[in-house]
Amino acid sequence: MFILVEMRDTVRVPPPKLNLTLNEAVEEELNRKLSNKVIPGTGLCLALQDIEELGGSYIIPGDGASYTKVKFRYCVFRPFIGELIVGEIKRNTPEGIDVSLEFFDDIFIPYVNFPHPTRFDDDKQCWSWEYEVDGEDGSVDLWMENREKILFQVFDEVFVDTRPVGPVKADASKEEEETKVSYTIIGTISQPGQIGRAHV
Repeated sequence: MFILVEMRDTVRVPPPKLNLTLNEAVEEELNRKLSNKVIPGTGLCLALQDIEELGGSYIIPGDGASYTKVKFRYCVFRPFIGELIVGEIKRNTPEGIDVSLEFFDDIFIPYVNFPHPTRFDDDKQCWSWEYEVDGEDGSVDLWMENREKILFQVFDEVFVDTRPVGPVKADASKEEEETKVSYTIIGTISQPGQIGRAHV
């Protein structure tokens, strides 16, 4: 779920932080720049692990800051495909369920990845898995209620470049611009032998 990624960057240390040691100043700037940010193809950056190498520092005429080339390792959230994770159901919709890990909310399990048979109850606004009990007639409804724990498997991941590309087109709605998510995990609870719900 969590990986260490080796990165390189040129870090700008502003004048107010020149009273700190170079390591302290670079660490603060790296965390300010990367923490809670998604790097496409890499994952969600969480925190600096360590600094492996500091290059020589230099200044640019007209700028009071110093610039330092840095090689470092960063802790990144990026679960692998097929990994089992326990999350909390955040919302039920006719399209599927949204799951939260508290620090990461962009997890979606579409209804096509549910165990069968399942149905969506319009009155309860909730999905139900009709679980057949061995040796008994009929089935038992296992409701996937909001705020309950759920065990799911990572099925896919989607990275979207959300950087601005220029002026907004006149026909583009504000809602379309706001709903862009840079990193989404697609889950499944339909694999053979997998438990759909987890009570932990």
